Amino acid sequence: MAVKIRLRRMGKKKEPFYRVVVADSRSPRDGRFIEEIGYYDPMTDPATVKIDAEKAKAWLANGAQPTETVKSLLKKSEIV
Repeated sequence: MAVKIRLRRMGKKKEPFYRVVVADSRSPRDGRFIEEIGYYDPMTDPATVKIDAEKAKAWLANGAQPTETVKSLLKKSEIV
């Protein structure tokens, strides 16, 4: 099973809010996920990023692949 760390879009139209989730790569973007590890709100100034570092590091150690956007968020949060 290929596992990815990616964003799950939430919020209403024109006001996106994202949750950082660990999901099977075959599941849809807003579909089933394994675990929620944080959130990202691009609408605030500056953007709000809150990610549980321990959970993220554990999933990365187990082989989960972050998407490019999540990888940049992890770098900004100084997790990677």
